[in-house]
Amino acid sequence: MNIIIIEDEIKAAKSLENLIAEVRPGAAVLAKLQSIEGAVEYFSQHASPDLVFMDVQLSDGVCFEIFKAVNITCPVVFCTAYGEYAMEAIKANGIDYLLKPFSKDDLKEAFEKVDNLKNFFQQHKTPDLEGLLKRVGLSEGKKSFLVFKHNKYTTVQTEQVAFIYIHNGIATIRTFKEEEYTISQSLDQAQELLATQQFFRINRQYLVNFSAIKEVEHYFARKLLVKLVIPSPEKLLIRKEKASMFLEWLENR
Repeated sequence: MNIIIIEDEIKAAKSLENLIAEVRPGAAVLAKLQSIEGAVEYFSQHASPDLVFMDVQLSDGVCFEIFKAVNITCPVVFCTAYGEYAMEAIKANGIDYLLKPFSKDDLKEAFEKVDNLKNFFQQHKTPDLEGLLKRVGLSEGKKSFLVFKHNKYTTVQTEQVAFIYIHNGIATIRTFKEEEYTISQSLDQAQELLATQQFFRINRQYLVNFSAIKEVEHYFARKLLVKLVIPSPEKLLIRKEKASMFLEWLENR
């Protein structure tokens, strides 16, 4: 397997190269590039490798500029300290999104996803995109949110989030322990980052975790009333036009 590393920190690039050697001894790192300019020049002159490990924030900008300049056809594993670029990463051949600092096990899982992707295309002449995304793990969604409260930064694991709603005009997490934290993302952005199998946008104000749903009742005007395992500030109603979609989501998880 031929690999390219795009990372602007020399020590980080070398550390990743060493980790790759441990996890996948037969792999060859063909080049370590540090910038958008260097990556564009390399891909303009060389054939595509089997896999690219790419940092998001490079010395001369955000890595997605590379994809606008050259055609990268191989899978890409993004390695970054920033969680907000996950959706862009998926659109740019992203097969995995590793948040720094990542472990050897994280890297092993990334290689497993590459192997699954390769095996899938070998076995299927016409790929089932939905099945493919499930196989390689792109539907897993964001794992945690960085929040700031009481002059401290901390992370809230996504599995702890009962729902996200608009409170005083700001997207706010409420956990299963009924703790609340504002987040930097809008509700639309949070919806894009989270796994669609786990979270449903029931209306303009609420994005709800499947695990938080206690029961669903029919309501007036063919609406649905969603009741959660913890209190919500207001009744959670799904309009009739969206009711069948919601019930199908509950059924097909």
